[in-house]
Amino acid sequence: MNKIKLIIAREYLTRVKKKSFIIMTILGPLLLAALFIVPIVVATQTQKTMNVMVVDDNDFFINKFSDTEKTKFSYRSGDIELIKKDALNSGYDAVLHILKGTQSIKTNLFFNEEPSMTFNSNVESQMDKLLFDRVLIDTFNIDPVKYEQLKNLTRSSIANIKIDATGEEKESKSEITRMVGMFSGLAIYFFIFLFASQVLRGVLEEKTNRIVEVLISSVKPMELMMGKIIGIAMVGLTQFLIWVGFTFVLIYGVQVVKPDLFQSTEVAQQMVGGNVNVATTAELTNVNVDALPNVSVFAIIDSYFNVSFTVLILSFLFYFLMGYLIYAALFAAVGSAVDNETDSQQFVMPVTIPLLLSIMLLMPITENPNGPLAVWMSMIPLTSPVAMLIRLPSGVPLYELLTSMAISVLFFVLCVWFASKIYRVGILMYGKKVTYKELFKWLRY
Repeated sequence: MNKIKLIIAREYLTRVKKKSFIIMTILGPLLLAALFIVPIVVATQTQKTMNVMVVDDNDFFINKFSDTEKTKFSYRSGDIELIKKDALNSGYDAVLHILKGTQSIKTNLFFNEEPSMTFNSNVESQMDKLLFDRVLIDTFNIDPVKYEQLKNLTRSSIANIKIDATGEEKESKSEITRMVGMFSGLAIYFFIFLFASQVLRGVLEEKTNRIVEVLISSVKPMELMMGKIIGIAMVGLTQFLIWVGFTFVLIYGVQVVKPDLFQSTEVAQQMVGGNVNVATTAELTNVNVDALPNVSVFAIIDSYFNVSFTVLILSFLFYFLMGYLIYAALFAAVGSAVDNETDSQQFVMPVTIPLLLSIMLLMPITENPNGPLAVWMSMIPLTSPVAMLIRLPSGVPLYELLTSMAISVLFFVLCVWFASKIYRVGILMYGKKVTYKELFKWLRY
């Protein structure tokens, strides 16, 4: 046991003192925070104000478009060619030419620089609404204002309320929990491969440099393998906890310094994925952000409480450690059986296919987290780290979670036995191309 402690300490201290570890520990939370912040900042600041000249051959849309924060309309009539040339050369970003028509109206948009999708959507929505109002009046003799009032009175909405085993009711934020599940699954996939692959490279390095021959004279192969696996696990756990802490501090700091950053209209409309129904011209120009879903970064963190924040954090740590330990043991076996990293690829690919499969099936699992596919993949140890983390934010029965954890622990013990058999033989074998048939023979030694 003392020898294993020495190996663990050596693996841990050697890695945490490296400059690469310190640099990545500092950059990690910055990169993670940037995943949230940069798209939002870009969405709010890169869209310039569009000055649009409207030329309407029908004279119906004159002075009827509503200006928004990012779109300003002006109006002229006359020859489109002259107006187009004059407007685009005098500071206007686009010329909107509405051709003569009755109901289905064709429109041409002339510009020098491609406008944003938000701009096109805004213009189309306003035109559709104005045409719809005209049809209501001319064809059905219905006042558009009264129509909107009636539509608002008859509008329905569904609140998702989850009832747990104790009968307690909680509102479920389905879209946010799915997003959190996908992020958690991708994050744990990244962490497992990042640190498990270090075991493979470490074993290969010691074998190539013949350092292992000296080590084996003092410790058993099993002790050497477990010391390396546990030492790197502690490095990964240390870096992970620091990253999580720094990321929360950075996001909280940005939220405090600029609290409206995550609440702007454009960002809100993008993040709710089109669920905002722009029903009236007034709503187009003055979207009530308070009526939109809470798109703050902390709404994502809040969604964890729909299950249990503590359970989810502990589950993430458990599946990270179990996933890492299982794949690290298998990678250690692969590293001991070959002489260089190139030869290891034939053995690494079959080992990693289950984890890659869980990423490929990420969307089906997210869409139906309690379906047969999701349940079975969360029970199979090689896919459960990703699959279970995707399912957890939507709620998983306690017995399924405990069963999955128990299977993972038992499978880890089996992997350690399997890996130690191969490691014991392969670590001192050089210059021989190992086949699968040869590996199975080693299990009987």
